[in-house]
Amino acid sequence: MQSGPMVGYSDMREVMLWAQTSQPAKVKFVYWDLASPAKKFSTDEVNTQKQTAYTARLIADQVLPGKKYGYELLINGKKVARPYPLEFQTQVLWQWRTDPPAFKFVFGSCAYVNEPEFDRPGQPYGAGYEIFTTIHQQKPDFMVWMGDNTYTREGDWNTRTGVLHRYTHTRSLPEMQPLLASTHHYATWDDHDFGPDDSDRSFWLKPVTLEAFKLFWGNPNYIFDEGVTSTFHWADVQFFMLDGRYFKSPNHNSVMERTMLGKQQLDWLIDALTYSKATFKFIVIGGQVLNPAAVVENYATYPEEREKLLRLITAAKVPGVIFLDGDRHHAVLSKLERDGTYPLYDFTASPMTAGPAKPTENNYLQVPGTLFTERNFALAEVSGPLKDRVLKVSIMDTQGKVIWMRELKASELK
Repeated sequence: MQSGPMVGYSDMREVMLWAQTSQPAKVKFVYWDLASPAKKFSTDEVNTQKQTAYTARLIADQVLPGKKYGYELLINGKKVARPYPLEFQTQVLWQWRTDPPAFKFVFGSCAYVNEPEFDRPGQPYGAGYEIFTTIHQQKPDFMVWMGDNTYTREGDWNTRTGVLHRYTHTRSLPEMQPLLASTHHYATWDDHDFGPDDSDRSFWLKPVTLEAFKLFWGNPNYIFDEGVTSTFHWADVQFFMLDGRYFKSPNHNSVMERTMLGKQQLDWLIDALTYSKATFKFIVIGGQVLNPAAVVENYATYPEEREKLLRLITAAKVPGVIFLDGDRHHAVLSKLERDGTYPLYDFTASPMTAGPAKPTENNYLQVPGTLFTERNFALAEVSGPLKDRVLKVSIMDTQGKVIWMRELKASELK
């Protein structure tokens, strides 16, 4: 066993399960309804191979909605023992029957795991790995990884061997394993798991990092053949997982159209938002959207496309839109007032284990008291009847202390 097992996406009729071995092996999962443990089900069995970094992505497709399952991993026919629970859940079939269930999820970004022989000399950049234990202790239903989920280094960028090594090294962190095993995981990427620092559509190895992303994560779909854009539902909420790298023009290219999302992705997003009936519509992207300061890689450095996105959301009269992002190595809440409609909110949660940073720009949309410049993650809770849903977001430090909390009602976002 190299890393995992990990629980990927969950829906009503199937769940994705993932594992990585350290050499070629036969892998399958056996699972059971916790309420009826005598009846066992099995996924297909696959052979892990060096060509795919010895990863296995298997589907539990004999499940029913709204149930909790135990599972075990078999490698070469032998059970792999783990000293923590191996469990997953299916989503509840609530539509036309009851109010949607309450649930909670974690979102965060910037997970740097030290490897001294490949790191820059000096003080280690990564620390506070116990944050993954803290996240696991919150018992979230799922986790949203918002980018920089691993940090490729100079030794990685030019070869497939390097990229797969970096993904494997990060995923094998011991503190991460219990969290992977019983919390569903969804992800998008940012520059460091896509390529070098501040990388863009010109990155020469992006087909390889795209392949690695799909090998190591368990998203339910990919909207385009290129990039990692995806979407998923949980109860009455929908997440729009955007790719801010694959189509992004270079930061300093001023002789061509400047874009972060690209026309195809932006058009899809507006279509999808307009169609969505979700109470809350979370737009997830690596970099900050609402921060108006045109610094580093904030969306404000792409003012024409940013303005178009915000204008179209307003013109389409889409309710319930909230931005979730990371990248900046601090946590903050930004709020944009709009004439004639509800304000937009942007929750930034960063970093988890990378080095914290203090912003120096003037983010005049910053909500007072929400800037936090130490390692952190966000815990979000959605509750209440369908007609009166409430979102509560808490920024928590490495030890699980609540730094600040904000509550938003769906009725306020219409």
